[in-house]
Amino acid sequence: MKVFVIAGEPSGDKLGAALMAGLNQLAPDTRFMGVGGEGMAAQGLQTQFPMSDLSVMGLAEVLPRIALLRRRIHQTAAAIAHAQPDLVITIDSPDFCLRVLRLARAARPDLPVVHYVAPSVWAWRPGRATKMAPLVDHVLALLPFEPPYMEAAGMSCDFVGHPVVAEPRASAAEIDALRARVPAPVWLALPGSRRGEIARHAPRFGAAMAKVLPQGASVLVPSVSARAEQMRGEVARWPFAAHVLTDPGDKRAAFALAEMALAASGTVSLELAASDTPMVIAYDVNPVTRWLATRLITLDTVTLVNLVSETRAIPECLGSACTPDRIAACLQALHASPEARLAQRQAMQMTMARLGAEYTPPGLRAAQSVMGFMARRCG
Repeated sequence: MKVFVIAGEPSGDKLGAALMAGLNQLAPDTRFMGVGGEGMAAQGLQTQFPMSDLSVMGLAEVLPRIALLRRRIHQTAAAIAHAQPDLVITIDSPDFCLRVLRLARAARPDLPVVHYVAPSVWAWRPGRATKMAPLVDHVLALLPFEPPYMEAAGMSCDFVGHPVVAEPRASAAEIDALRARVPAPVWLALPGSRRGEIARHAPRFGAAMAKVLPQGASVLVPSVSARAEQMRGEVARWPFAAHVLTDPGDKRAAFALAEMALAASGTVSLELAASDTPMVIAYDVNPVTRWLATRLITLDTVTLVNLVSETRAIPECLGSACTPDRIAACLQALHASPEARLAQRQAMQMTMARLGAEYTPPGLRAAQSVMGFMARRCG
């Protein structure tokens, strides 16, 4: 089986790598081509171009790169036409992937397509599922409440579990090694993994934490390697010492040791939930994107722990509320309240259970769903 896989973000690369590993286990003769990062390359993918070309978010961030993105859309569609795959799997990044699929399906209307990560139509722009349906046959959902939305739009859909439940936890050796280097208590700062997120959030995070840090606390800042230099530059301007971590073992240990965390919105909230780390979520975007978001988002929370657990245990400082004073007040309130931290931990445990912590690993479940879809398609 020839499979063309497209991922446009580091999170998509992780999903793609786990899915490819599952497909390699179930169908060892599978051949992969497409667009992805290091994780997918380790499973046998030769990428058409660097995945980082696609890793942009927000209207203001996308506009300067429109010409490059258009070229990549046409290049990817042409590669699909040339490869004649048995299946195309697109992973998240809908703005890019659906444009590619529109061109690919125009050239080959019967092309089987699976999309991994259901669009969050339950949060904003509910019409996205209907627009996606003519281009996608089957959807792999990360959240348990998503399949009915996709099926109502005319696509088949399986909940395959969220990858956070399969992430490795810190070993005792990793925890002991980090504990020997940094004194307790440990607080985490996670301003984001994109260039714009770091630039927007890091100054505010530093100013907020400076108001409430316990005396002698160690502040750790896990970072992806590609953004470590930028992160170190930002952290150097904070009015207290902080340590940027890039080693995966150090990151796992930091999550295990942390007493508190301040994090940008995103899947990192689930990583913190998996380690039972109390958190405050803060996030802001470019003013133009913020203006649009306030008119499109229909939910009162964006934090996945709150959504999956059906609680509002995780405090949020979003948009115009993402200020040092507001963030500091939320951190102080959480730090001072054992009841609030207990409520968070209960919500986190419920979230992990609902995301599939006790079932087959999500990558293998996703591969099983793909194989089932192809069997139905061919049968």
